[in-house]
Parts: sequence; structure tokens; C-alpha cells
Amino acid sequence: MRAFQIHVVLVRSLYDSNVGASSRSMANMGAQRLILIDPKCDITLKAHQAAASGQKCLENRTVYSSWDQFLSAEPDGIRISLTARDGKNRQVRDLAETLNWLESEHPEMKKKSQPSLNVYFIFGPEDWGLSAEDLELTHFSCSIPTFGDNTSLNLAQAVLLALYTLRLNWGGEIARLEGQQAPRSATRETVFPEKALQTWLTEMGFKIENRKVNVYAVLKRMLLQNVPNTKELRMLEIVLHQSTRKLREYNEMRKKIKDPAGTV
Repeated sequence: MRAFQIHVVLVRSLYDSNVGASSRSMANMGAQRLILIDPKCDITLKAHQAAASGQKCLENRTVYSSWDQFLSAEPDGIRISLTARDGKNRQVRDLAETLNWLESEHPEMKKKSQPSLNVYFIFGPEDWGLSAEDLELTHFSCSIPTFGDNTSLNLAQAVLLALYTLRLNWGGEIARLEGQQAPRSATRETVFPEKALQTWLTEMGFKIENRKVNVYAVLKRMLLQNVPNTKELRMLEIVLHQSTRKLREYNEMRKKIKDPAGTV
């Protein structure tokens, strides 16, 4: 997929808290720019509180007084409006279907050598959404599917879902949490010290062949869920071998020294 820049455009927004929350959604999904067209609210502390850790887009926002100013200033790109599916006389398509269609019907979308593509997601005000006149200025009118009786989405939620749908279909580099590592390779599990763990559990007195409560399988699953790297697995093996030797020495000593109660 060719590189693309994501721009979120909020038209005549009423509540600055929604503008701030939209900025946070953009930070979650790696969108580049927040654009406001004819906003009906001032950006106050509420917006910054709602943006929380996603302040960058809010602070660097671009504001246009009208559509004309927006169209004359912004570079060419794909303008996708988000609107309710049940709008009267509106040719509305599912957002995911539209993104898939764009990629399949336009071969240049897949050419990485092409210049970066500007994608504008356009959202209307919280009360009535985008007008028919607004929709005429966009290339595609799309909807985000809902599965309950309430088909109306909060503005910031709509921004988040639209951006997630875009990333799901067109890709992007997934952010990794602190301590999170790449998926385990096919050969990683062969490094797991299976024999050492089985021997250690046997010396501890567990019956690892017990299928009903298999302590070996449970421990192995718990350890591998954390995706240990090769160095960590090697350290585990060393610990198991050393503790097994200590257990064997202890068990041998118990055999030689027993009191009537059977304790050492």
C-alpha cells in the first residue's frame, strides 16, 4: 500500500470537548492533522482535558472559516464524508467496503512509488451531521455500521472507529506497548526447556502425566504467554537445572535421614 497521510476534518463542531476527544482518537490511530471548518465552539480547557495524552493534533490544528477556504488551501486527496446510513436521498456506502473498493479498483493505490496520498475523513456537527451541500463537496459518503437500535455515534467515537477501519484495511505500523515484543518465531518454542521443566516437576513430586490437572502444561502455557526471548528461556533452563540438582540432593538426604514422623 502506498504511503498515505490521514487528515480529520470536523465541520461546524459544537462542543470543544468532542474536538479534544477526537484529537485523542487521532493519536491512537496515527492520524496526522486535525482540521476545523467553521467551528461553533472555542477551544477551552475542556478540549485539552478530553484530549488527555493526545494533545498534538489539537495544538497543531488548522482552522478554516469556510469550505471555500479549505478547498483552496488543502492539497488534492480523497475526501470521505461520514454520515448516517438512513439519510434521505443519500447514496451511502459502508466505509470498509469503500476502502476495499478503492484499493482493488485503482492499481495505483498499491504502488509504493506513488506520492503520498492525502485522505480526508470529514465529520459534521453533533446535532444534525453533514448537510447535503457538505456531502456534495466530498468524493464518497460512507457510514460506520452499528448493531443496536441507536445508530447515532458520538463524534469522537465515530472518528476513532473510522480511523480504526482505515488502519484495518490499509495498514500501518502497530504501536507496541512497553515490554511488548515481536510475535514468537516458529523456532522459538523449540528453545523452551521442556525436558528440564518436566524433570524439575517430577523431582518436586508432581505427576506430569496426569491429564486432568496437568501442571506441566499449565506452567508451560503461562511462561510462553509472556513471549520470553532466547536469553530468558536460557536463564529459565539454568534455574531449572540448578534447582533440580538441589532437589535431588534434598531427596537423597531424606532417604538417609528419617525420623519416626517421616520428617527431616
